[in-house]
Amino acid sequence: MDWSFLIKNKDSLNVTTDSRKVTPGSVFVALKGEHFDGNDFVEQAREKGAAYIISGENALTQLQDLARAWRRSLNIPIIGITGTNGKTTTKELCAAVLRTKYNLYYTQGNLNNQIGVPLTLLSITRAHEMAIVEMGASHPGDIKELVDIVEPTCGLITNVGKAHLQGFGSFEGVQATKQELYDFLRTHGGFCFRNVDNPYLTKMAGDLQTVAYHTGMMPEGTHLVGGYNAENVSAAICVGRHFGISEEAALAAIKAYIPSNNRSQLLQTERNTVIVDAYNANPTSMQAAINAFSNDQRQTTNDKCYILGAMRELGEYTHLEHQNIVNMLLERKADNVLLVGEEYKETTAPYPVFENVEALSAYLEEHPISGARILLKGSRSNQLEKVIPYL
Repeated sequence: MDWSFLIKNKDSLNVTTDSRKVTPGSVFVALKGEHFDGNDFVEQAREKGAAYIISGENALTQLQDLARAWRRSLNIPIIGITGTNGKTTTKELCAAVLRTKYNLYYTQGNLNNQIGVPLTLLSITRAHEMAIVEMGASHPGDIKELVDIVEPTCGLITNVGKAHLQGFGSFEGVQATKQELYDFLRTHGGFCFRNVDNPYLTKMAGDLQTVAYHTGMMPEGTHLVGGYNAENVSAAICVGRHFGISEEAALAAIKAYIPSNNRSQLLQTERNTVIVDAYNANPTSMQAAINAFSNDQRQTTNDKCYILGAMRELGEYTHLEHQNIVNMLLERKADNVLLVGEEYKETTAPYPVFENVEALSAYLEEHPISGARILLKGSRSNQLEKVIPYL
């Protein structure tokens, strides 16, 4: 469909999938999901002054086509970011750096899927000089679908690891899907920012033009916790340098950045120091978090407490990967461990296993922890943040 009638001579578009947010002149997209049907609210959107309504069985495809058309009307650099771990943090750090010089738009929150990505593109205005679009994936072909909408001019894959194995089928499936970003850039004359210390990324990139950075060391003075964030910081500095921002200015922006949304947050409660990293978890990120926490010399082993939630969407790898986490804890002689999720009950864990966060909260209310440094890590579905008031 030719969307020029809708985007011609427009400085911005107001597109929403929520009828409650329709304002006069906006575009309402009536999406249909498992538990909702936007088509039920078309009349409401029309009454509120929607200038155009996209509805019907192919509403999502039309939304994506509109987003692609709008993106093509914008003559600005767009950085596409994906990866198994760290893509949201890297996106936030890159944004913090680039905003010191440019009028930048970037993915808000975690809107990185087939609906969130087009809505992100449609939120860019002609006043913006640059954009960052985060792209997530849980099945083969997901990144190809998204890059064909975003059409990034450059890109960054943070890393590849074991996540969504149920959807991808294998680690090789993860690699192939993430590589779809590199494939697009190679075909369309783009380039990538790449950690040249990562052998997987080196193999995936092949002859793709690369702006290189190294893993580096975690700088002093940031609000980020976990040595695994070092490569995210290095990536942001590299991106900033390429776009004319000095390392000194980039570091200042990174040090001013305060994590939110339960990602790499350091929380001081009345009784404990809590590292909250409970937005997402997969075998790779869980192992990295345990490594960083167990190697932290600021407190002794006896003062460290691991509260770990189950990892989801692992399919046939579920038992193996949870057993691997248990083995890792045993190797590090971790004895103050609380596990949440039925998945751990099938392992040889000698630690208490709680069915859900409510059961853990009840336990902590009767057995309070004090004077400890606590790692709180697990998949979002565990809702581990609910236990913070008991720490």
